[in-house]
Amino acid sequence: MSLLSVDDLVVEHRSPGRPHVRAVAGASLTVAAGEVVGLVGESGCGKSTLARAVCGLNPVTGGSITFEGQPVTPLGLRRRTLTGIQMVFQDPYASLNPRRRVGDQIADGLRVPGDTTTKPADLLERVGLPREFAGRHPHEFSGGQRQRIAIARALAARPRLLIGDEPISALDASAQAQVARLMRDLAVESGAGLLFISHDLSVVRLIADRIAVMYLGKIVEVGDTAEVWANPRHPYTRALLGAIPKPDGLGVLPAELPGDVPDPADPPRGCRFNPRCPQVMDICRDKEPDFGPVACWLHEPT
Repeated sequence: MSLLSVDDLVVEHRSPGRPHVRAVAGASLTVAAGEVVGLVGESGCGKSTLARAVCGLNPVTGGSITFEGQPVTPLGLRRRTLTGIQMVFQDPYASLNPRRRVGDQIADGLRVPGDTTTKPADLLERVGLPREFAGRHPHEFSGGQRQRIAIARALAARPRLLIGDEPISALDASAQAQVARLMRDLAVESGAGLLFISHDLSVVRLIADRIAVMYLGKIVEVGDTAEVWANPRHPYTRALLGAIPKPDGLGVLPAELPGDVPDPADPPRGCRFNPRCPQVMDICRDKEPDFGPVACWLHEPT
């Protein structure tokens, strides 16, 4: 049984006088204990909305989310077992209370499992920071240090599923790979699952066991990281990989995916990628392909 199971999830954003926006439009995903799954895609494809739904922060319109076999309920109504899901947010400057010492904020997490022996300084040490930092306030740290503190706070609750919602996008390049590897190492060491969300495929390649590719609210390809990297099957996955700069010193610019992500409130008919796909066929404009595990008419499920 999977640690996390997301099945045909639908999440809608509703505003008075405006059409409903399906930010997640029938996505399915699993994460096993001790597994790192990278969820990738362009900005606006629904990655963060899916993550927030898994944490109970966004209401679910359709489908289901289960954690350790139990349905995930909205935050505030949840059972104590669901505190086993913890998230590290995108912005390290907004995720910490500026008025409280970081040690006190980490101590809040330790109260969840009733841990009376672990000290906040112990967790700071685990994420590579000096123990004496527990007595300082968030404004005294760099962005990379703040994100490590946020990870320490999440680990304090002893999560069985850790979610990183674009946790490296606000960091400078020198800190991105360090923080990503730290999250992987800490999750795997504790036997927890890690759902790592990013638009940076080169970093996801370093830490993920499997990759799930998301486009306009749907998962379009899932596979082992090495396999997806060596043989991407969906045209969108190939376009994402083709857009990664190559540090070969030749000065060749990466390929650019034409067009923009369509409006989620008015998605195209048929395959959602068809307006931008270089291999589009007539059936792509008329009928949406099934998922298995590539949602593309070039690889029709057998």
